[in-house]
Amino acid sequence: MAITAQLVKELREKTGAGMMDCKKALVETDGNIEAAIDFLREKGLSSAAKKADRIAAEGTTYILAEGNEAVILEVNAETDFVAKNEKFQVLVAELAKQILAEKPESVEAALEVTNAEGVKIADQISTAVATIGEKITLRRFEVKTKTDSDAFGSYLHMGGRIGVLVVLEGSTDEDAAKDVAMHIAAINPKYVSRDEVSEEEVAHERKILTEQALNEGKPENIVAKMVEGRLGKYFEEICLLDQTFVKNSDQKVRDFVKATGGNVTSFVRFAVGEGIEKREDNFAEEVMNQVKGN
Repeated sequence: MAITAQLVKELREKTGAGMMDCKKALVETDGNIEAAIDFLREKGLSSAAKKADRIAAEGTTYILAEGNEAVILEVNAETDFVAKNEKFQVLVAELAKQILAEKPESVEAALEVTNAEGVKIADQISTAVATIGEKITLRRFEVKTKTDSDAFGSYLHMGGRIGVLVVLEGSTDEDAAKDVAMHIAAINPKYVSRDEVSEEEVAHERKILTEQALNEGKPENIVAKMVEGRLGKYFEEICLLDQTFVKNSDQKVRDFVKATGGNVTSFVRFAVGEGIEKREDNFAEEVMNQVKGN
C-alpha cells in the first residue's frame, strides 16, 4: 500500500509522534493506521523504559472539584519546560478526572484505573512519555468530600508549583475558603489545630525548650512558665488556626474562619518536587559526553 503524506499526517495527529517515526510505522504495518499506532506505542514503551531511572522532580499540581468531591494531585516530569507543555497539561487534567471518578486508594491502584477507551492510566502515561520524550510520573493525590453546607477552597500558586485544597465545614463561602488556601500556600502549616499535634511531638518540643531556657541561665522557678510561652509560639508556627492571617496581620486565621460561620476541617498542600532528591548534573561533562558520542 502506498504511504501518502495524508496518511502520515493523520497518524501524527493521532499519536503526536515524529514524521519519520510515523512513516516508518506505516511502512512496517502496510499502511494500517491502528496497527501503526500500536507499533508506535510499543516503540514508545521501550523508550519509556530507558527513561525509568531518570529523576522527575518538576511538574505541576492540579485540582479538580465536581460538586461535593474534589481531587488534588501532583504529576512530575523531568523539566519545567515539559510541565508547561499543552499535551502534558491535558494529560494531568485527564488523570484528575479519572481519579476523581474512581477514587482509588493508592497511586498503585490509580495506575490500574481505565479511561472510557479501556486504557489504563499507566499506559496513558507511558504513551505520553513516548510522545513528549521525558519521564512522567503520577506521584500522589488526595480526594476530599464535603456536603452542600460546606465549601472547597482551592489555590494553585505559580501555575501549579504549589497546590492547596481546603475543606471549610459549615460555611459555603468559597472566597473565604480560597483565602485560607492562599494562606496555607504561603505559610505552609503542618496541622489545622493544636488538637492534631501528637503528645509525643509536644513533649519533645517542651523538652528542647526547657533545655534552652536552662542553658540560658534562667531561674528554674520561671522556666516552666517560659517554656509554655515559647510552646505557644511553636504552635503558631505549625498550626493553621493559630497563625497570623497573611491578608490581615491584626487577625488570626481562627478568627477569620470563625467570621465565616464555618471551620477548617482539613487541608492538603502539595509543592512540586518536595522531598525528591534532585540530581545535580555536571553540564560541562554532559556536553563533552555528547561531543564524544557517549
